[in-house]
Amino acid sequence: MAIEAGTAAPDFELKDNHGRTVRLSDFKGEKNVVLLFYPFAFTGVCTGELCALRDALPTFQNDDVQLLAVSTDSIHSLRVFAEQEGLEYPLLSDFWPHGNVSRAYGVFDEEKGCAVRGTFVIDKEGTVRWTVVNGLPDARDLNEYVKALDTL
Repeated sequence: MAIEAGTAAPDFELKDNHGRTVRLSDFKGEKNVVLLFYPFAFTGVCTGELCALRDALPTFQNDDVQLLAVSTDSIHSLRVFAEQEGLEYPLLSDFWPHGNVSRAYGVFDEEKGCAVRGTFVIDKEGTVRWTVVNGLPDARDLNEYVKALDTL
């Protein structure tokens, strides 16, 4: 069960596709965060979603908002994926311990060994303000993220 709006967002520390450490708490008091979990790099729906974010990046990564995308892929896979698709926002690896952050947010599919499509809009104080979880084959609507950000 995914964590709900009004809940304190669990802090985490993950490596990005360049091997840099990223902590959710790094943005506390500074930026709202769009935290997006996706199953696997290089798959059709995931690539489409992440490229749509790339194409609308100023909306999701600016002085007020930080986009963080998380999968259980290794940082090495994520680096190649980001280079191939021209993704210039952090792709975070929840590879090891496998899926721990995805589990903390309630979006890890134990049977498939990956995160489902969960998105959390987190305010500057670290509280989840909006969330949506879609099944593996179902792409998310970026316009819903924009509406959620507009309420902050």
